[in-house]
Amino acid sequence: MTSPVLVLLDHAADGALRPSAAELVTLARPLAGDGGVLGAWVGDGPGPDALAVLAAHGVAAVHVVRPDADPALSAVTAEAVTAVLAATGAGLVLIPSTFEGKEVAAHLAASTGAGVVTDADGVQLEDGVPVASKTVLAGTWTTRCSVVGAPAVVTVKANAVPAEPVAAPREPVVVEHELTVSPAARRVELVERTERAPSDRPDLSGAQVVVVGGRGTEGDFGPIEELADLLGAAVGATRVATDEGWIAKEAQIGQTGVTVTPRLYIGAGVSGAVHHRGGMQAAGTIVAVNSDPDAPIFEIADFGVVGDLFTVLPQATAELRRLLG
Repeated sequence: MTSPVLVLLDHAADGALRPSAAELVTLARPLAGDGGVLGAWVGDGPGPDALAVLAAHGVAAVHVVRPDADPALSAVTAEAVTAVLAATGAGLVLIPSTFEGKEVAAHLAASTGAGVVTDADGVQLEDGVPVASKTVLAGTWTTRCSVVGAPAVVTVKANAVPAEPVAAPREPVVVEHELTVSPAARRVELVERTERAPSDRPDLSGAQVVVVGGRGTEGDFGPIEELADLLGAAVGATRVATDEGWIAKEAQIGQTGVTVTPRLYIGAGVSGAVHHRGGMQAAGTIVAVNSDPDAPIFEIADFGVVGDLFTVLPQATAELRRLLG
């Protein structure tokens, strides 16, 4: 591929880059060739810290788009990315595979005729054509999907590629764009914004380590949270646990919840129903704790402990705390 690769740079409201930015830039570098890796930043421009991260990972230019509507709306962000595509001629767009990112990808497909693959865990070029790999059917199949039209849009799961800096970083060029969004993008209006309570835990969708509780917790997530906090992990849950109101709905992992791809997944009291496995089976290492030796989770676990989570987890936490000093 000789055309540039464009990465949608996900960032917090305060301008801090999310981990997906460096991961996607790393993935884009061997795909871009001479075209280079470009970043699309929607909203107020990046600060010095964000630019330093982008430079360290090989971004050639950052296109800052300031729309005259709220970029929290996916249709607005999609039009911003479309404007950068028109200005750069990028042939491939990489987007974080979050709920918002997949909405942006859908809008891009509708407005540009782009081919889209969502929830990919890798992208390669074959005869100049982007080919994305992804797991489907609750992780039981791995597929390879080629996008023959241009532009190609691929949303990529968190932690699919480790971020790697370049040997000789150079400060990226910053290109400014002002955007008047279309009437269609204004049909949705943001009427209220509710800030989540601050948490020291990492975001569930991008966490490197996730500790998950299921029906076996019987509503007591204390051992789950204690182990998670010791490991610097996110806390997740099965659909049963969230439906029972034991934990917030945002913690649900599965086909109707969040898809996670952590380096380490620890499930306690999780049976391993197919709809849950569809959201976590691509984890690097899976550890299962369940009192039922026939629980389906053991079929995909790398390490399994048959036992009561209220006995196993406190002992594991105590031993880890001793080892970690």
